[in-house]
Amino acid sequence: MEHNLLLNALIYLVAAVLAVPIAKRLGLGAVLGYLLGGIAIGPWGLGLIKQVEDILHFSEFGVVLLLFLIGLELDPKRLWSLRRSIFGWGGAQVGACTAALLTLGLALGIDWKIALIAALGLSLSSTAIALATLGEHNMMATPAGSAGFSILLFQDIAAIPMIAAIPLLGVAAAHGSDQGWLGAIKVVSVIAALIAGGRYLVRPALRVIAKTEMRELFTASALLLVIAIGLLMQWVGMSMALGTFLAGVLLAESEYRHALETDLEPFKGLLLGLFFIAVGMSVDFGILLAQPLVVLSLVAAFLAIKIVVLYALGKRFEIKREQRWLFAVLLSQGGEFAFVVFGAAATAQVFTPAIASLLVLVVALSMVATPLLLVLHDRLIAPRLHNLNQREDDTIEAQNNPIIIAGFGRFGQIIGRLLYANRIGVTVLDHDPDQIDLLRKFGFKVFYGDATRIDLLHAAGAQNARALVVAIDDVEDSLRLVEAVKRDFPNLPILARARNVSHYYDLMDRGVTVLERETFESALLLGRQVLHQLGFGAYQARQAAMKFRAHNLKSLLAVYPFYKDQQQVVSMAKQARNELEEMFARDAEAIGAVHHRGWD
Repeated sequence: MEHNLLLNALIYLVAAVLAVPIAKRLGLGAVLGYLLGGIAIGPWGLGLIKQVEDILHFSEFGVVLLLFLIGLELDPKRLWSLRRSIFGWGGAQVGACTAALLTLGLALGIDWKIALIAALGLSLSSTAIALATLGEHNMMATPAGSAGFSILLFQDIAAIPMIAAIPLLGVAAAHGSDQGWLGAIKVVSVIAALIAGGRYLVRPALRVIAKTEMRELFTASALLLVIAIGLLMQWVGMSMALGTFLAGVLLAESEYRHALETDLEPFKGLLLGLFFIAVGMSVDFGILLAQPLVVLSLVAAFLAIKIVVLYALGKRFEIKREQRWLFAVLLSQGGEFAFVVFGAAATAQVFTPAIASLLVLVVALSMVATPLLLVLHDRLIAPRLHNLNQREDDTIEAQNNPIIIAGFGRFGQIIGRLLYANRIGVTVLDHDPDQIDLLRKFGFKVFYGDATRIDLLHAAGAQNARALVVAIDDVEDSLRLVEAVKRDFPNLPILARARNVSHYYDLMDRGVTVLERETFESALLLGRQVLHQLGFGAYQARQAAMKFRAHNLKSLLAVYPFYKDQQQVVSMAKQARNELEEMFARDAEAIGAVHHRGWD
């Protein structure tokens, strides 16, 4: 038995280590890598693991821990501040998708309970896939990203009452409505007891454990709480999922939440991956082979309905036209919790094993289809939308302002406002239409266009300007602009913003001599405040910061001739650190000998 357990664990880990990098390399994403790894080692793949009972137990354990971590991350204050978008957008998405899918199910003559639970489960989307893609497309700060995040958060919350309600339907169907009401009363009583116990028992117990100063006991106590509450919920006829979620929420409200998050965060991705592997192993591809047209038709209909509904909601949520299709595709697939919902429905005997297997297969195939739909969107739909929405470069009348600023984001704005406050004329070039329209309302003369275009630079008055400030966010774009200006306007002084040390050196290679790293000076100022907070006098803190600044700039320039020689750079960096330590050691001795009263 122990041998089989270790062997199975080895197979799971090998599948993950091999499948995920391959899937990432092919552009399919980590989630699909885990799913494909599970399929490969499961009954329909290599058959390395054949016992379905073991697969279900393993999958359930992964879900238990996953739900615990989700509950642990829920901050009541954060939820309250986002309540309108979460419950407004999220409720609209789940409600609209459920209604559309339920209508289809009833039209096909499916029993209302089966159709309702299937529609609820299919209305959920994959949090892992959607959030990863939003990050890859830099859309988290956009209306589409905000709506998507709110919807996914609502879905994670909504999945809990969905799972909790399913056994009630099953009990009611099997034993009559009285048993269903008794089950509901037992569940409510247990939940009330858990809330009271969490407030008056769990926190004092954690306080006692914290006094031992043994961090591993924290993790052990968390697992004990998860297992105990899960078994308690199972005893009253509920799934362990609701219990583990409540355990996470109870710990999230305690003062030890952050310590627990730090301990368990490294395991979050692995646990989620193991859950996907178990799902992949559980997929019954025999149904696909037996009824390929039925399965593929269901997948196509499911994706089509959900994409249409999401696109319509995107318009209602005021998501930009060019982002609506991406928003709809991102949330169109089935989600991780659909597997849990359908598993709970099968356990409660609302679903037959055949129906549960069919729906799990539909969800899995929809997740597999998502990367393909995203590729289709990026290559066919996005370019057409971009061309339709492409704004023509502004026609700039000849300008004679002494300063040109290329890029008016958070860095360029500060420079522009400083010059504007001192009545110095500025011509601004930027490529963000929304940003430009906003700035024009406040009286800034901002023009839309690609600053690397020579004709636009001529129109902006580059031949007569006294300086060009390069504050473009994109490193490659800023380097191209510097090269164009050096070639066509060799007498125009360039002052540039460097994103990092590598960018700093690249700009120096192109002859730029006036440079500022975007975070260096602000970090140095905050460092002075930290020293002052620790008891350093104002003069002492300033001197320490200025000495560090001078040493850093000296080291930066000393490394520049060798920055492409990695070994030499490492050696010089070590030498610079040693010099800095010696310098501060001498300062400490001097401060001890002579007390600095100035500026204190």
